[in-house]
Amino acid sequence: MENIYFVMRRAKTSKIINFVVLFYALIHARLASSAQQFTAMYVFGDSLVDNGNNNYLDAQAKANFLPYGIDFYLGPTGRFTNGKTIIDFLSELLGLPYLPAFANPLLTDRDIMYGVNYASAAGGILEESGQGLGERFSFSKQVESFGITKRQLQNHMSETELQQYLSNAIAVVILGSNDYVNNYLNPSYRSRSKFKPEQYADIVINQYTKQIQALHDQGLRRFLLAGVGPIGCTPSQKTAARLPADKCVTFSNDVVQLFNTKLRTLVDQLNVTHPNAIFAFGDTFQALMDILTHPSTFGLAELGKACCGVGRNNAEKMCLPLSIPCLNRDQYAFWDAFHPTQVVHRQLALVAYNGPRPYTHPFNLKQMALLQV
Repeated sequence: MENIYFVMRRAKTSKIINFVVLFYALIHARLASSAQQFTAMYVFGDSLVDNGNNNYLDAQAKANFLPYGIDFYLGPTGRFTNGKTIIDFLSELLGLPYLPAFANPLLTDRDIMYGVNYASAAGGILEESGQGLGERFSFSKQVESFGITKRQLQNHMSETELQQYLSNAIAVVILGSNDYVNNYLNPSYRSRSKFKPEQYADIVINQYTKQIQALHDQGLRRFLLAGVGPIGCTPSQKTAARLPADKCVTFSNDVVQLFNTKLRTLVDQLNVTHPNAIFAFGDTFQALMDILTHPSTFGLAELGKACCGVGRNNAEKMCLPLSIPCLNRDQYAFWDAFHPTQVVHRQLALVAYNGPRPYTHPFNLKQMALLQV
């Protein structure tokens, strides 16, 4: 167990410089143009960015009821937060409309022209991750779903037009949390007894690599691959370990950092082996840790307790239908036991769009939009 101020193993001076650069980037990103910068955005992810796909599945992991969406203009849509997600904010920054959920049976060919969200709560990189929570779309299933979207697009574009369209779209991948929370760190699974953390991270990254290659084979050329956040700092983990608000579960953070390190290395490798494509790594872990380390800068006051939920610190179960959440939601880092509030989603989107190294590597989305492939 380690104090949150010392989880990031960096020198104090380096941390201060990083934070100052982060804060500077966030201020200037607020002035970003909303002109369209990519032809479309395709999102592959889990509950952090699910915008309603699980509404149409026989899933335990759903958020299509109040108080979820209490601050979103459409109310509860299936988003696992009080308002917008990082993807909604990125859509605004990139000049794109909010994306439709792939599983929506009313989805039309017109709806998909600016992108689609395939993310599914409880979905993981490995097929078995999240299986205890019922139906969900794993990474491989989401990649298959993109193939369906591509075939729909072929009805409206020539092969040359489609190739150009896809090469200027952005694929955002935010996956991996369930491979730890609902797999490796979950006593119901045997993976922790079978594999050492390093071995498990290799298994996960190998499957991840296969799916990225499959998306590349289908024509996508621009990728933002986000790392897993500090899950040891979620109210669920801290409350279960009976830690105070300023501490995190070190082991949980350490094991996801093994995956993150391998993912960053993969990005560097892909940029070498795929010269006709662009890959970037989003360091969600460090960005969120810096936000949690300097909460007052972002208007946050509560780090250990969830705004909505059941039990100690509202962290033993997720929000119940029609329950009453906290009123000062913009002061909370976490909406429920696992998911951040809208205000944190916003900061992470700004970092992905306009953030400096080391938060985005080797470049951010604003820079990527200007590059040729």
